[in-house]
Amino acid sequence: MALTIGLVLHAGHRARFEEAARTLTGVTFAWAVYEREDQIRDAVAGLLAAGQLDGLLLGLVPYARCRDLLPDGLPVSVTRSAALDLALAWTRARGHGWPATPVSIDTFTRETVDEVATALELDRDAIACLPFDPEQPIADVVAFHRSALAASGAPYVISVRTGVAAALDGPVTVLNALATPGTIRADLHELASRVRTKQADGQRFAAGIFLVAAPGADVDRARVGLHHLLLNTPEFADAWIDNRGRRGVVVFAHAALFETLTHRWVTLPVLAEARTALGVRAVAGFGVGSSARVSVALAERAAARAEQDTDPGAYLIADNGLMIGPMGTSGAPLAYTYREHGGIEALAGRVGLSPATLSRLAAIERSLAGRPVSPSDLARSLGITDPSGRRLIRKLSSSALAVDDGSSQLHRKGRPTRLYRLAITSALDTP
Repeated sequence: MALTIGLVLHAGHRARFEEAARTLTGVTFAWAVYEREDQIRDAVAGLLAAGQLDGLLLGLVPYARCRDLLPDGLPVSVTRSAALDLALAWTRARGHGWPATPVSIDTFTRETVDEVATALELDRDAIACLPFDPEQPIADVVAFHRSALAASGAPYVISVRTGVAAALDGPVTVLNALATPGTIRADLHELASRVRTKQADGQRFAAGIFLVAAPGADVDRARVGLHHLLLNTPEFADAWIDNRGRRGVVVFAHAALFETLTHRWVTLPVLAEARTALGVRAVAGFGVGSSARVSVALAERAAARAEQDTDPGAYLIADNGLMIGPMGTSGAPLAYTYREHGGIEALAGRVGLSPATLSRLAAIERSLAGRPVSPSDLARSLGITDPSGRRLIRKLSSSALAVDDGSSQLHRKGRPTRLYRLAITSALDTP
């Protein structure tokens, strides 16, 4: 079944988007094209009203202008110019015979500018940088460039904003550092893969393990009662249910069925029913894996984790490292989990990260208690390489999930280390 992915772009960029899309098969594209930034909202509204989209790809400016229009469940990727695109712009400047510096640059994060400038051995002090601000009008960007040019006398600027070239007058050349077809192609492939994975996950079989957690005089009878309760739960009509004695009651069903039963992995009312009907404390664990054996093993781990809690609840463990819980027995989780914020998946999709990664980052933010972190320290916390940590910080910064918080220099020699304050929790709390 073909996917339908919406593309939101400036009219002058359609050729590069078409080139990027040629390698993607099994996908139908719906186009929302604009000439001016004030046309973006109407273009996106028309795209959303025209039909069902499986995903949406758009740039930083379009996303900033229409994010409130996007449905929560729609997978969204925000394509942005990469470090390579900035390096290519500098290469074009040298091809014109211009010096690499001084220069004025907009939209790119300071981290990206620092990385490319260091790789090209450029004078960072001669580079004026204005990172992207979703609330900043094009007139402010133009004013920044004019001020920087007046101070440095640079013959050109590097810009990602399409309106800069038209607004800047005088003998100043604007070099576009827009995302190349290769960058757009990578974002399209990632989005399509994420959409297909999301669709497939709902069809994956998962396992649930239900346990009588509290010892009692007749645990075996309680297990039999729990088995019958689950057999008579309407949502489990199409599930396979088996009483495995001390190992609990196992339930096999589509992952989508469990997600519905738990209200998207937040609550599990059937545990409250077990307490009311049987007078016993029951817990549950869910596992989503590549096979039935793996799913059961993960569900057993999740159930064991649920047994450690004082109050009855449930956990989910997936084979991609995702863990959700505890799920409460009523309308609210028993304790804070990232799924307590219903927008976690939507936010992860818009940023281009997995929910698991974003939840780990939220946990790191809580542990920092407001303290800033360097890209290297963040990389070590996540168990990834320093370059991956820097790329992650750039992605978070461009989505306002990490805020520049100055720099520190632990050693007398070497460049200062830039620090960032994570802002994931506040983004989740914002409607």
